[in-house]
Amino acid sequence: MTSEQEALLKFSKEFCDELSHDDEGLKREILAHVGNRWSLGVLHILGTGGALRYGEIRRNLTGATQRMLTRTLRHLERDGLISRCDYQEKLPRVVYAITDMGKEMLLQMLPLWSWIITSTHNFRVARAKYDGN
Repeated sequence: MTSEQEALLKFSKEFCDELSHDDEGLKREILAHVGNRWSLGVLHILGTGGALRYGEIRRNLTGATQRMLTRTLRHLERDGLISRCDYQEKLPRVVYAITDMGKEMLLQMLPLWSWIITSTHNFRVARAKYDGN
């Protein structure tokens, strides 16, 4: 292991310790968006498709129940990652859009996604080895 990698692991420990000291768990809750397929799905759909209505998001988010999507949208809006615009029209029209903070989060995920994609073979080999034992 290089000294640079050791320094990054030390930073990682300090970073995780800081997450543990957060009394209200805000940082952990935000970090949970990163591991939540629905949150990332919504951010990706809005980040690549622009502002959309609920039904349009639901059609693009395969497998999400109405309850799960509603809950996800509320959590993302509460944390400032998406915005909700209710046009207060006679026929209800509500549009969701990704915020600058949501775009930043989505962009920060790209290196991780890239690593996952390029490591797929290694994951398959490891699983086959484990499952074979």
